Amino acid sequence: MTEPDLTLDDLLNMNNAQRKQIMMAAHPIGLDALDNTMYRGIDLSLPPIMNKILWKTFRKTFVRDPQTGGLRGWNVRMEQTGWDGPGKPMTDSKGGQVSFGHYRVLPARGLRFPGGWSGDQFLDYTIAGNPWYDPAGLGYCPLVAVNKGSNDLLLGWEVFKLGPVFVPLPDFWALKLEGPLDAVVPVPCP
Repeated sequence: MTEPDLTLDDLLNMNNAQRKQIMMAAHPIGLDALDNTMYRGIDLSLPPIMNKILWKTFRKTFVRDPQTGGLRGWNVRMEQTGWDGPGKPMTDSKGGQVSFGHYRVLPARGLRFPGGWSGDQFLDYTIAGNPWYDPAGLGYCPLVAVNKGSNDLLLGWEVFKLGPVFVPLPDFWALKLEGPLDAVVPVPCP
């Protein structure tokens, strides 16, 4: 008998040790299925005061870069309507989505991550052209499918890379598939 698939509610009700077990199981993500998608991001670990200062929900996007052929993406600041509320991006004075924290989806095989994690993919923020003042530019974040063979629910782990040193944070986030990408943001020019 197979175990039922885990849900977002399951992730929200877990502690970080349980989330780390899912991360260590490291179900790979179908990269072709990620292309041209957007996900509702939900912070799972920050204290409530930090969610009020920063955010509880955000958006992560994925698109194939026509110049490199690789997958890239960015974060979008969202109005805080909850993970079940309407996904409404914050906009700038010109009506564009407020984006930050650009990343590239790269293979993780052969790299040494904290805690012995050995999955297939990670988000590399260090090479995506983020401005020096964007703290997301330190991110080197493992990303896995929560349920084997499905991209509907993903789990990420906040890891920073400072030179050769990895700094694993006790912060996990879920990504719940929203649908096709609604806007493409250009790669930043540092």
